[in-house]
Amino acid sequence: MRFNIIASGSKGNTSVVIYKKTAILIDMGVSFSCLEAGLAELNLKTEDLSAALFTHNHSDHINGIRFLSPKIMYALEGTLPGTLSHIIELNKEFEIGDFKITAFRTSHDAVNPCGFLLKAGNESLVYMTDTGCFLEENLSLIKNPTYLVIESNHDIKMLLATKRTYELKNRILSDVGHLCNEDSAIAATQIIGKDTKEIILAHLSEEANTPELALAAYLKVFKHFGINSDDYLIRCAHQHHSTIGGHEDEN
Repeated sequence: MRFNIIASGSKGNTSVVIYKKTAILIDMGVSFSCLEAGLAELNLKTEDLSAALFTHNHSDHINGIRFLSPKIMYALEGTLPGTLSHIIELNKEFEIGDFKITAFRTSHDAVNPCGFLLKAGNESLVYMTDTGCFLEENLSLIKNPTYLVIESNHDIKMLLATKRTYELKNRILSDVGHLCNEDSAIAATQIIGKDTKEIILAHLSEEANTPELALAAYLKVFKHFGINSDDYLIRCAHQHHSTIGGHEDEN
Protein backbone atom coordinates (compact mmCIF):
# COMPACT_ATOMS: atom_id res chain seq x y z
CA MET A 1 0.00 0.00 0.00
CA ARG A 2 1.20 3.49 -0.88
CA PHE A 3 -0.32 6.83 0.03
CA ASN A 4 0.23 10.50 -0.62
CA ILE A 5 -1.14 13.20 1.66
CA ILE A 6 -1.20 15.73 -1.17
CA ALA A 7 -2.46 18.67 0.89
CA SER A 8 -3.59 18.89 4.51
CA GLY A 9 -4.85 21.99 6.29
CA SER A 10 -7.58 24.61 6.41
CA LYS A 11 -6.84 25.80 2.85
CA GLY A 12 -7.64 22.43 1.31
CA ASN A 13 -7.33 18.68 1.84
CA THR A 14 -6.84 15.71 -0.43
CA SER A 15 -5.03 12.37 -0.17
CA VAL A 16 -4.68 9.28 -2.32
CA VAL A 17 -4.17 5.65 -1.26
CA ILE A 18 -3.15 3.02 -3.79
CA TYR A 19 -2.86 -0.75 -3.74
CA LYS A 20 -2.11 -2.70 -6.92
CA LYS A 21 -4.41 -1.16 -9.55
CA THR A 22 -6.89 0.49 -7.19
CA ALA A 23 -6.42 4.18 -6.32
CA ILE A 24 -8.71 5.79 -3.74
CA LEU A 25 -8.93 9.55 -3.25
CA ILE A 26 -9.92 10.87 0.18
CA ASP A 27 -11.49 14.35 0.07
CA MET A 28 -11.02 16.89 -2.71
CA GLY A 29 -10.64 20.46 -1.47
CA VAL A 30 -7.80 21.60 -3.72
CA SER A 31 -7.27 22.82 -7.29
CA PHE A 32 -7.13 20.43 -10.22
CA SER A 33 -3.46 21.25 -10.79
CA CYS A 34 -2.64 20.40 -7.17
CA LEU A 35 -4.45 17.08 -7.50
CA GLU A 36 -2.67 16.29 -10.76
CA ALA A 37 0.74 17.05 -9.27
CA GLY A 38 0.10 14.90 -6.23
CA LEU A 39 -1.15 11.97 -8.28
CA ALA A 40 1.84 12.24 -10.61
CA GLU A 41 4.14 11.63 -7.64
CA LEU A 42 2.68 8.12 -7.52
CA ASN A 43 2.66 7.82 -11.32
CA LEU A 44 -1.12 8.26 -11.42
CA LYS A 45 -3.54 10.37 -13.44
CA THR A 46 -7.07 11.43 -12.53
CA GLU A 47 -8.51 8.76 -14.81
CA ASP A 48 -6.74 6.14 -12.68
CA LEU A 49 -8.88 6.98 -9.64
CA SER A 50 -11.26 4.16 -8.73
CA ALA A 51 -13.16 6.17 -6.11
CA ALA A 52 -13.24 9.40 -4.11
CA LEU A 53 -14.29 9.21 -0.46
CA PHE A 54 -15.45 12.28 1.48
CA THR A 55 -15.15 12.77 5.23
CA HIS A 56 -17.56 15.71 5.60
CA ASN A 57 -19.11 18.70 3.85
CA HIS A 58 -16.79 21.58 4.81
CA SER A 59 -15.43 23.52 1.86
CA ASP A 60 -11.77 22.67 2.43
CA HIS A 61 -12.70 19.03 1.82
CA ILE A 62 -15.19 19.28 -1.05
CA ASN A 63 -14.33 22.48 -2.99
CA GLY A 64 -12.84 20.50 -5.86
CA ILE A 65 -15.66 18.03 -6.47
CA ARG A 66 -16.42 19.74 -9.79
CA PHE A 67 -13.24 18.17 -11.13
CA LEU A 68 -14.43 14.64 -10.38
CA SER A 69 -17.06 12.40 -11.90
CA PRO A 70 -20.05 11.70 -9.62
CA LYS A 71 -19.66 8.06 -10.64
CA ILE A 72 -16.60 7.70 -8.39
CA MET A 73 -17.82 9.68 -5.35
CA TYR A 74 -18.71 7.90 -2.09
CA ALA A 75 -19.98 9.69 1.02
CA LEU A 76 -22.39 9.49 3.92
CA GLU A 77 -25.84 10.95 3.35
CA GLY A 78 -25.86 14.76 3.37
CA THR A 79 -22.14 15.17 2.72
CA LEU A 80 -22.34 16.14 -0.96
CA PRO A 81 -25.03 18.13 -2.79
CA GLY A 82 -27.97 16.28 -4.28
CA THR A 83 -27.31 12.86 -5.76
CA LEU A 84 -23.66 13.42 -6.62
CA SER A 85 -22.37 10.40 -4.73
CA HIS A 86 -22.90 6.77 -3.87
CA ILE A 87 -24.37 6.82 -0.36
CA ILE A 88 -22.48 4.71 2.16
CA GLU A 89 -23.31 3.82 5.76
CA LEU A 90 -21.37 4.08 9.00
CA ASN A 91 -19.62 0.90 10.16
CA LYS A 92 -20.74 -1.04 7.08
CA GLU A 93 -17.81 -2.39 5.08
CA PHE A 94 -17.89 -2.06 1.30
CA GLU A 95 -15.42 -2.98 -1.43
CA ILE A 96 -13.86 -0.94 -4.20
CA GLY A 97 -11.35 -2.83 -6.30
CA ASP A 98 -8.63 -4.21 -4.04
CA PHE A 99 -9.82 -2.26 -0.98
CA LYS A 100 -12.25 -3.02 1.81
CA ILE A 101 -13.46 0.28 3.28
CA THR A 102 -15.39 1.22 6.40
CA ALA A 103 -16.57 4.68 7.41
CA PHE A 104 -16.59 5.42 11.14
CA ARG A 105 -18.07 8.33 13.07
CA THR A 106 -16.04 11.39 14.07
CA SER A 107 -17.01 14.40 16.22
CA HIS A 108 -17.11 17.56 14.13
CA ASP A 109 -19.59 20.37 13.43
CA ALA A 110 -20.53 19.04 10.01
CA VAL A 111 -23.22 16.84 8.49
CA ASN A 112 -22.41 13.18 9.20
CA PRO A 113 -18.62 13.57 9.63
CA CYS A 114 -16.55 10.42 9.39
CA GLY A 115 -13.13 8.89 9.08
CA PHE A 116 -12.16 5.88 7.00
CA LEU A 117 -10.52 2.52 7.52
CA LEU A 118 -9.01 1.13 4.32
CA LYS A 119 -7.76 -2.45 4.17
CA ALA A 120 -5.87 -4.09 1.31
CA GLY A 121 -3.65 -7.14 1.28
CA ASN A 122 -2.28 -7.53 4.80
CA GLU A 123 -2.17 -3.79 5.54
CA SER A 124 -4.59 -1.14 6.72
CA LEU A 125 -4.75 2.64 6.88
CA VAL A 126 -6.83 4.73 9.29
CA TYR A 127 -7.68 8.26 8.13
CA MET A 128 -9.12 10.43 10.90
CA THR A 129 -9.05 14.22 10.64
CA ASP A 130 -11.44 17.02 11.67
CA THR A 131 -12.64 15.68 14.98
CA GLY A 132 -12.88 17.49 18.28
CA CYS A 133 -12.39 14.35 20.31
CA PHE A 134 -11.50 10.72 19.79
CA LEU A 135 -14.57 8.51 19.95
CA GLU A 136 -13.52 5.34 21.72
CA GLU A 137 -16.49 3.52 20.21
CA ASN A 138 -14.33 3.20 17.08
CA LEU A 139 -11.35 1.60 18.80
CA SER A 140 -12.27 -2.02 18.16
CA LEU A 141 -12.62 -1.24 14.45
CA ILE A 142 -9.51 0.86 13.87
CA LYS A 143 -7.07 -0.60 16.43
CA ASN A 144 -3.56 -1.51 15.21
CA PRO A 145 -3.49 -0.08 11.67
CA THR A 146 -0.37 -0.29 9.55
CA TYR A 147 -0.65 3.42 8.85
CA LEU A 148 -2.38 6.09 10.93
CA VAL A 149 -3.27 9.51 9.52
CA ILE A 150 -4.60 11.55 12.43
CA GLU A 151 -5.42 15.19 13.01
CA SER A 152 -3.03 17.22 15.17
CA ASN A 153 -4.52 20.63 14.50
CA HIS A 154 -3.31 23.10 17.09
CA ASP A 155 -1.14 24.01 20.01
CA ILE A 156 -3.51 25.39 22.65
CA LYS A 157 -1.25 28.26 23.73
CA MET A 158 -0.67 29.34 20.14
CA LEU A 159 -4.38 29.14 19.38
CA LEU A 160 -5.33 31.29 22.37
CA ALA A 161 -2.69 33.87 21.37
CA THR A 162 -4.09 34.33 17.86
CA LYS A 163 -6.34 37.22 16.90
CA ARG A 164 -9.20 34.86 16.13
CA THR A 165 -12.55 35.61 17.73
CA TYR A 166 -13.52 34.06 21.04
CA GLU A 167 -16.30 32.17 19.26
CA LEU A 168 -13.90 30.63 16.73
CA LYS A 169 -11.36 29.66 19.40
CA ASN A 170 -14.13 28.08 21.46
CA ARG A 171 -15.38 26.15 18.43
CA ILE A 172 -11.92 24.78 17.67
CA LEU A 173 -11.37 23.75 21.29
CA SER A 174 -14.79 22.11 21.61
CA ASP A 175 -15.63 18.43 21.24
CA VAL A 176 -16.92 19.14 17.72
CA GLY A 177 -13.88 21.16 16.69
CA HIS A 178 -10.32 19.94 16.19
CA LEU A 179 -7.80 17.85 18.12
CA CYS A 180 -4.94 19.67 19.83
CA ASN A 181 -1.48 18.12 19.68
CA GLU A 182 -1.68 16.44 23.08
CA ASP A 183 -5.16 14.98 22.55
CA SER A 184 -4.08 13.71 19.15
CA ALA A 185 -1.07 11.98 20.68
CA ILE A 186 -3.15 10.43 23.47
CA ALA A 187 -5.63 9.10 20.88
CA ALA A 188 -2.75 7.71 18.84
CA THR A 189 -1.40 5.79 21.85
CA GLN A 190 -4.73 3.97 22.01
CA ILE A 191 -4.99 3.29 18.28
CA ILE A 192 -1.50 2.10 17.38
CA GLY A 193 -0.38 -1.48 17.86
CA LYS A 194 2.34 -3.96 17.05
CA ASP A 195 1.67 -3.72 13.31
CA THR A 196 1.71 0.08 13.12
CA LYS A 197 4.61 1.46 11.07
CA GLU A 198 3.83 5.09 10.26
CA ILE A 199 1.93 7.93 11.94
CA ILE A 200 1.12 11.03 9.89
CA LEU A 201 0.00 14.14 11.81
CA ALA A 202 -2.53 15.93 9.63
CA HIS A 203 -4.51 19.16 9.35
CA LEU A 204 -1.94 21.26 11.23
CA SER A 205 -3.01 24.89 11.60
CA GLU A 206 -0.61 27.28 9.91
CA GLU A 207 -1.51 30.00 12.41
CA ALA A 208 -1.87 28.00 15.63
CA ASN A 209 0.65 25.17 15.31
CA THR A 210 4.04 24.15 13.97
CA PRO A 211 5.40 20.73 12.97
CA GLU A 212 8.01 21.08 15.71
CA LEU A 213 5.38 21.62 18.42
CA ALA A 214 3.21 18.77 17.15
CA LEU A 215 6.10 16.31 17.06
CA ALA A 216 7.37 17.44 20.46
CA ALA A 217 3.93 16.83 21.97
CA TYR A 218 3.90 13.33 20.50
CA LEU A 219 7.31 12.50 21.89
CA LYS A 220 6.33 13.78 25.33
CA VAL A 221 3.03 11.89 25.42
CA PHE A 222 4.54 8.67 24.07
CA LYS A 223 7.28 8.84 26.69
CA HIS A 224 4.67 9.38 29.41
CA PHE A 225 2.83 6.24 28.32
CA GLY A 226 6.03 4.21 28.04
CA ILE A 227 5.87 3.96 24.26
CA ASN A 228 9.11 4.06 22.28
CA SER A 229 8.51 6.67 19.58
CA ASP A 230 11.52 5.34 17.65
CA ASP A 231 9.44 2.28 16.78
CA TYR A 232 7.33 4.42 14.43
CA LEU A 233 7.96 6.78 11.56
CA ILE A 234 6.17 9.91 12.79
CA ARG A 235 5.85 12.85 10.40
CA CYS A 236 3.69 15.91 9.78
CA ALA A 237 1.61 16.39 6.65
CA HIS A 238 1.67 19.86 5.11
CA GLN A 239 -0.60 22.31 3.38
CA HIS A 240 1.70 23.20 0.51
CA HIS A 241 3.66 20.05 -0.26
CA SER A 242 2.89 16.37 -0.19
CA THR A 243 3.86 13.57 2.19
CA ILE A 244 4.36 10.14 0.66
CA GLY A 245 4.26 6.97 2.74
CA GLY A 246 3.72 3.25 2.72
CA HIS A 247 5.65 0.89 0.48
CA GLU A 248 5.41 -0.62 -2.96
CA ASP A 249 3.28 -3.72 -3.40
CA GLU A 250 5.21 -6.97 -3.52
CA ASN A 251 3.25 -8.30 -6.48
